Amino acid sequence: MICLGVESTAHTFGIGIVNEKYEIIADERDTYRPPAGKGIIPHEAAEHHEKLKEEILKRVLEKSRLAMDDIDVISYSAGPGLAPCLLVGAKFSIELAKKFEKPLIPVNHPIAHVEIGRATTGTKDPVVVYLSGGNTQIIAFTEGRYRVFGETLDIPIGNAIDSLARQIGIEPPYGPNFDKAAEKGKQFIDLPYVVKGMDLSFSGIVTAAIKKFKQGLSKEDVCYSMQETCYSMITEVTERALAHTAKEEVLLVGGVAASKRMQDMMNRMCKDRGAKLFAVPHEYSGDNGSMIALVGMMAYKSGWKQEVKNKINPNWRIDEVEVTWLK
Repeated sequence: MICLGVESTAHTFGIGIVNEKYEIIADERDTYRPPAGKGIIPHEAAEHHEKLKEEILKRVLEKSRLAMDDIDVISYSAGPGLAPCLLVGAKFSIELAKKFEKPLIPVNHPIAHVEIGRATTGTKDPVVVYLSGGNTQIIAFTEGRYRVFGETLDIPIGNAIDSLARQIGIEPPYGPNFDKAAEKGKQFIDLPYVVKGMDLSFSGIVTAAIKKFKQGLSKEDVCYSMQETCYSMITEVTERALAHTAKEEVLLVGGVAASKRMQDMMNRMCKDRGAKLFAVPHEYSGDNGSMIALVGMMAYKSGWKQEVKNKINPNWRIDEVEVTWLK
């Protein structure tokens, strides 16, 4: 059995193919790059996806040495995400499903990040730390759903990093270049440390960091201070979730999971608590079609049926989904 998955929630249009053993057969993607100093412009990202969708499909089929007739199931990212981008992937997937008479499964994007993390690392029952441009959540599975133990109250950590990077003149891709700048920082300056119970807030930290830069602090020191402050906040909340759930594993997923400093902080905390840290491989930390195909296969095999109003749900939360493939 073969499942093809289409990802189009934000800047990346990707298609992946997995088999019934949850092995990734092929993965192809292309990323929209906004103008320097700008964030994602949704309609431009959607135009990028529309332009490249057929080419990405052709590439992934050629790489897998499969034809559409060999595909058994089609899945697509139905949310959360940017509506114009989501619609491109949804419409394309619906067209393919109708044309080739294949069952179609809408997939929750955060769950896909979690599941590809579990599949590629071998974790069994972790506290999941989901860090990306669109999400910051501390998650664990219990009673048939992924439950959110803590999350951002305003902007996600990836968005915060991108916003700061643009304002202080760091070139895209913002995440990796932010980390490189932070590695060169030497002077730590106090920034707001905002943890409210199990939740986090980053918008005020970005504002304070930009102010420090305008007052003459180097971009390297600003990034270093921002990184140390925000990652410490995330580690603190994760430690409390680990203590509360009594789990023995922590799994980092999402684009910011690739940060070596984030991994280092989390690893030290895990060692202190007798837990083990896992991080999704770098090639699957960002958005990709394989994670959508993976959940599509899991859902199909478990008999999961999910209706999504209007085919997409830009605000679809992970804790709204009944998970039928885990017991």
